[in-house]
Amino acid sequence: MSKDKVIALSPVQAHEMLEADARSILIDVRSNMEFLFVGHPKGAISIPWIDEPDWVVNPHFVTDVRKVLLGGVSCSADVGCAPIILICRSGKRSLEAGALLIENGFTSVFNITDGFEGELDEQHHRSAQAGWRYDDLPWEQC
Repeated sequence: MSKDKVIALSPVQAHEMLEADARSILIDVRSNMEFLFVGHPKGAISIPWIDEPDWVVNPHFVTDVRKVLLGGVSCSADVGCAPIILICRSGKRSLEAGALLIENGFTSVFNITDGFEGELDEQHHRSAQAGWRYDDLPWEQC
């Protein structure tokens, strides 16, 4: 596993990693509105990369992720660092967020390449050809 880049995972691979390693953390980097009203993977933690009202990159993103890891699951000499799996709508914002985590010393960072909804299809619909929901993985919404 490379320690200097974000590792790509499909939604199914990410779900399998979450099931296999209890230390794995799934962070949804979409806006709070997307997380709540579009839906999110079950068990995902919301830490927006870009959010309302200003729609700028969250200056506290790295600190917020570090706070999540303070429960003793981050790194140990015998098993390494807890996998951090990032998801957004289609895999672009989460890749940017992952790159920042790598720059700040995180070593086990993964990006769900198809995101929660995947890319637009020919009719401009999401969740029609790829993504967490398309793959029928566990999700919920308010």
